[in-house]
Amino acid sequence: MAGPLVIGDALAGYASNVTLVTIADGRDDIGLTVTAFCPVSLDPPLVLVSLRAQSYPAEVLRRDDGPGAFAVTLLAAGQRALAGRFAAAGRPGARLLLDGVPVLRGARSAALIPEGGLAALDCQTENLVQAGDHLLVIGRVLDIPYVSDSVAPLVRFRGRYPALGP
Repeated sequence: MAGPLVIGDALAGYASNVTLVTIADGRDDIGLTVTAFCPVSLDPPLVLVSLRAQSYPAEVLRRDDGPGAFAVTLLAAGQRALAGRFAAAGRPGARLLLDGVPVLRGARSAALIPEGGLAALDCQTENLVQAGDHLLVIGRVLDIPYVSDSVAPLVRFRGRYPALGP
């Protein structure tokens, strides 16, 4: 019999898509890699991202004078290095991390959006829900800058990025 169960070990067995959440803050562009993302509703079009409650992006989205908007890029398998850049502790601003990567700005959020992913969603914050040590951010999708069906998704499973079979 194994030792005591740890929730993190159990949840590592859950395969999840890898996304990049970006925010245009008045001071800088910020971003982070997020694996806790899911569609919520088609009508109205809503998505959910889960951020550590004590993180800077969560703080920015909670501000009364904050941007109130963000972008989500569903990353492609070939964007593993990009996911790693935005997951590193002590990372610089998003503009530096996206240097050399083709980007566009969200029409509604003004957030930086890297090209080459599966899809990009430009969202307005609809609701913020404190849930344990995380902040659940529900966003209304206002624009879809692009959708690509010609690339494989970047998936995280047991701490790795496995290639999906054909």
